[in-house]
Amino acid sequence: MVDTAFTGVEDQLGITAACRLTGRSKATHYRRLKPPAARTPRSHAQAQPSALSDEERAGVLELMNSAEYAELPPAQIWARELDAGRYHCSVSAMYRILRDKGQSGERRRQATHPAKAVPELVATAPSQVFTWDILLRLRTRPSL
Repeated sequence: MVDTAFTGVEDQLGITAACRLTGRSKATHYRRLKPPAARTPRSHAQAQPSALSDEERAGVLELMNSAEYAELPPAQIWARELDAGRYHCSVSAMYRILRDKGQSGERRRQATHPAKAVPELVATAPSQVFTWDILLRLRTRPSL
């Protein structure tokens, strides 16, 4: 309805007055005169133009798994490489590469402790084994 009123008034009053009269902004008017071209969606098979190649991804993974950087997070690896004058990819790309290879967890070596065995007390005769709760009961027992 506003479009038909606008087109009827535009020829007689001009664009600015017609926009004021109908409550439409001039930007909307000009945007409707020349709509943006329809974008064609990119297929999933088509790779991002700036994406790393498989060789580059393998090189970055090899760098991150090297002895020098094996225990460092990607942000520190990226900063050290940048200080040395080498740029391989962004920090987020490093995280993506590690996640794709299943290495996105803790990169430092973790201490592993053996399972603790529960002590087993075996008595072969009476009064050989006492535990703390029995000793407490014996001590707090009222005397007869």
